[in-house]
Amino acid sequence: MVIDVEESPKRKRDWFLFGIQHVLAMLVACITVPLLTGLPLGATIVAAGVGTLIYVFATKKKSPVFLSSSFAYLSPMFSALTLGGVKNALEPITPNYIAVIVGMILVGVIYVIIALIVKKTSTAWLNKLLPPVVIGPIIMVIGLSLATSAVSNVTGGTAAIKNATGNIDWRYTFVSVLVGLVACVTTALAAHYGKKTIKLIPFVIGMVSAYLFAVILTLFSYIDGLEFMRVIDFSIFKKDWGSIDAWITTDWMFRRAWNQNRVFDGSTFGSVCLLFIPVALVTIAEHIGDHKNLSNIIGRDLLGQEPGLTRTLVGDGVATAVSGCICGAANTTYGENVAVIGVSKIASVSVVIFAAIMSIVLGMFAPLTTLLETIPACITGGVSLILYGFIASSGVKMLIKDHVDFNVTKNIMIASVILVAGIGGLVFGFGGTPAAYTVKITSTAVAMILGIFLNLILKDKHEDEPVEEAAESKEE
Repeated sequence: MVIDVEESPKRKRDWFLFGIQHVLAMLVACITVPLLTGLPLGATIVAAGVGTLIYVFATKKKSPVFLSSSFAYLSPMFSALTLGGVKNALEPITPNYIAVIVGMILVGVIYVIIALIVKKTSTAWLNKLLPPVVIGPIIMVIGLSLATSAVSNVTGGTAAIKNATGNIDWRYTFVSVLVGLVACVTTALAAHYGKKTIKLIPFVIGMVSAYLFAVILTLFSYIDGLEFMRVIDFSIFKKDWGSIDAWITTDWMFRRAWNQNRVFDGSTFGSVCLLFIPVALVTIAEHIGDHKNLSNIIGRDLLGQEPGLTRTLVGDGVATAVSGCICGAANTTYGENVAVIGVSKIASVSVVIFAAIMSIVLGMFAPLTTLLETIPACITGGVSLILYGFIASSGVKMLIKDHVDFNVTKNIMIASVILVAGIGGLVFGFGGTPAAYTVKITSTAVAMILGIFLNLILKDKHEDEPVEEAAESKEE
């Protein structure tokens, strides 16, 4: 690490540059959850910062993790918003925001309960259940399963594509891919050839360079016939800036819950439990996988030693409960930010704290949030080609570091099932339809469960010699 966990940047400007790198890395994924669910956007960015601060101090500033909105709870959130009857039929029907808040608080409680169990039983069982041959492929799955998201953003992430009607010709896609590749290549050049500060902030360099290029293309798009070059949608700034809501975020989940027109009773509570508790057990498994990956990158055992799994679970759980009250979304560790640490070699918790404060300010100050919303998906997709690939490469690195022998049948069986189930998208769902399961276990979690199961039932052999060698031995 260029700057280790307990260290801090020496120059003032580095604080901003290193911090904004984390904010930019998590931004698109962070705001996607409220965009999909209709929950408050600015509040979600604030909750990411608040949740990160809660986690950092719960882990005694020993773990450089940035938390942000989780995709794992989208299905139960959609279902929870429709629960309960209507208080007054004469009033407009609103979603059941209280159900979502209660669900996130339940998730936090489950995390804390599991943390207390871990504290009583130690983490010896963890290393037995999750050896490198299981964790390595799981980390690869976490990165590779996001590959389609990065590619779809690169190929379809400009304002021209979003606003186009009818068939989109090749020029629209070409411009989107071009801008995405500028972000990708510039980031790679900065990381490889950059000197001093440039080398430490490759993602900032990549995104800013691509954004400036996108601005130039967008200016040309106002010429007749060149509409396909419109990468950035500046029309988002056309709003009434005379109201306080335009400058300061006032849309919070708890305010929505206070004004909702839905009933929340015992029956609704029971439904919320069935929706959220099973998913909480799944995201705990993903929590462990992300921390194993970060441990491998920074060279510290975050789960077995300091801060320990108990504290990381408590930090993540409490952060989720608080985030639920602020914006309705759960908090989770972000692979994008883990990758930023791996590429930049900056594991400073102080930088993470500063990034969390920046996130809170951005979310509170609406004009800044609006500016960040103009960053086209093709730019974030471009840097994600590196971010998500780095996560997958970290899994390979773990397998090499721990000398996992793939001549051993057990190891190849475990890795094969994890990779195919995880990347292939094997999902276990209950209730509803395949398109909208009431309870859904993600492909990453399914892959981990299958890997753990195979690791337990396939017993280690003293040796696993090739068939040809065994036959020669018998003949002799």
